[in-house]
Amino acid sequence: MKITDCKIPEVKLIYPTIFEDERGFFLEAFHLDKFKDAGITHHFVQDNHSSSVKNTLRGLHFQLPPFDQAKLVRATKGRIFDVAVDIRPNSPTYKQWVGVELSEENKRMLLVPSDFAHGFVVLSDTAELQYKCSNLYSKKHERGIRWDDPELNIDWQLPEGTEFVLSEKDKAAPTLAEYQNNEI
Repeated sequence: MKITDCKIPEVKLIYPTIFEDERGFFLEAFHLDKFKDAGITHHFVQDNHSSSVKNTLRGLHFQLPPFDQAKLVRATKGRIFDVAVDIRPNSPTYKQWVGVELSEENKRMLLVPSDFAHGFVVLSDTAELQYKCSNLYSKKHERGIRWDDPELNIDWQLPEGTEFVLSEKDKAAPTLAEYQNNEI
């Protein structure tokens, strides 16, 4: 297992060691000691599994303390473009984002820290994600910001004019500035 820092060092890209033969493959998706050695000390308490169709965009989501969640995300079917956005106002990387392709072929995982917003778009006909969360889901603490916030300028890796499949909640999400102005 290889764990590397992304351009925002708190966001980690995990390359599992894959053992393949005529039967298929085996990999460790999580190894407590190897994660600790890489400085990842999250205690994961909930596993989620989602399925989405092409051009579905989910996000950008996060939860407020005390229910903030770090996420360890992997695509087990299909391909996605996964994004972590630094929404910490006092951070030197505030409003910056990291985006990586996760797929059933590359088997990589992305660690999204608890104080980042997270989202993804489906690049294949369908995709399934499995992710570990460091805290339980709390509807009361759930928040979101717009996926197309012009200040964030996220390149979702799809052609201009693509019709995204969005939930009503994601369509109505505020920009980061609107969210922060209303929270103060």
